[in-house]
Amino acid sequence: MAMARTANPAPMIGLNKPANVQLRGQTKPAGLHGTAQQPSDVTSTKGNEFEDYCLKRELLMGIFEMGWEKPSPIQEESIPIALSGRDILARAKNGTGKSGAYLIPMLERIDLKKDHIQALVIVPTRELALQVSQISIQLSKHLGGVKVMASTGGTNLRDDIMRLDETVHVVIATPGRILDLIKKGVAKVDKTQMMVMDEADKLLSQDFVVLIEDMISFLPKDRQILLYSATFPISVQTFMSNHLKKPYEINLMEELTLKGITQYYAYVTERQKVHCLNTLFSRLQINQSIIFCNSTQRVELLAKKITQLGYSCFYIHAKMMQEYRNRVFHDFRNGLCRNLVCTDLFTRGIDIQAVNVVINFDFPKSAETYLHRIGRSGRFGHLGLAINLITSEDRYNLKTIEDQLGTDIKPIPSSIDKSLYVAEFHSVDPDDAKNKELEAA
Repeated sequence: MAMARTANPAPMIGLNKPANVQLRGQTKPAGLHGTAQQPSDVTSTKGNEFEDYCLKRELLMGIFEMGWEKPSPIQEESIPIALSGRDILARAKNGTGKSGAYLIPMLERIDLKKDHIQALVIVPTRELALQVSQISIQLSKHLGGVKVMASTGGTNLRDDIMRLDETVHVVIATPGRILDLIKKGVAKVDKTQMMVMDEADKLLSQDFVVLIEDMISFLPKDRQILLYSATFPISVQTFMSNHLKKPYEINLMEELTLKGITQYYAYVTERQKVHCLNTLFSRLQINQSIIFCNSTQRVELLAKKITQLGYSCFYIHAKMMQEYRNRVFHDFRNGLCRNLVCTDLFTRGIDIQAVNVVINFDFPKSAETYLHRIGRSGRFGHLGLAINLITSEDRYNLKTIEDQLGTDIKPIPSSIDKSLYVAEFHSVDPDDAKNKELEAA
């Protein structure tokens, strides 16, 4: 999420930062902080430090141990406002530190003397719930007993009921499961002071909006609501006018597509797609890639084809058992496999920074889906590559999405400059890059 600190440690009264943490005022030794370029949507900050927000020392320890150096623009805008108790409507791109923008102030405000649920984080997918809960646990590990619980559909309801019989301060959940627990009287939210909606555009779509409206009716009147999303359809604006009280509006979306992601298309027939994919695998320097299909059946068929071509490959889609999905997600995130084939299940907020290439094997139908898909590469300032396989049927969608997002998706060149998406080639002199490629050949 943020850039790793690299200078030598120095003591700070009452707070021992880990050895890889640089304190304010120290100069980074040349060459130690890496050479990767970072796009301006994560680097154009006001120069604030996490210490500026008067956070608990124990929370700062968790932040620094996560390797987060300085707040990103969305964090700079969000943290002080969220700490003040005001509602927030924040529009920021995927991969720019949204999770930290709400988790840090949320954890700062937890009162360990109170044993009820103090904060709810609602997310649209099980995978995102697990990811956010893991970040929350890591951030709060020095806070002396903050209890964080993930609750999602597809898991044992009895386990959730038993867990809620004990003290829980923060619940990170999907809408259906938490509403079920609230209506059963198991999850008591009548004293919950903060509700966060991550990927709010999805949560307020037809799939979830009725559940969200129902859930809010159980919260106290003076609760704080924080909305974060990359896109704001009319449903979000309607919800804001009905439920948010004079929200502080944050808009860091000068361009809808992530800066730092280079986009190309390859014009192919349906029968040429697998051959084209094989060519991409052989020519690109892929750290990890995510390949999107438009149906679960095509996901499984393509994963089988990729394996037959001799490349390591996992696949994941919504019709798989939750336990298996969790294992695939965990193993891919830990680098056990280079390529993952999936449906749009995987487009919402999943943060795997090792992914540097996204391939739309099937081109999406909407600009919103396209934006969320290509946001899987270029996470938090790392550069990435998005390649779209376009058939004659996709030409209209391609033009429409370019127009709606105000972006330019170019024809794929015969050779792609590695400095656009490979970390060790970032900020490297072109002649040096050519020499590296020559040495590798």
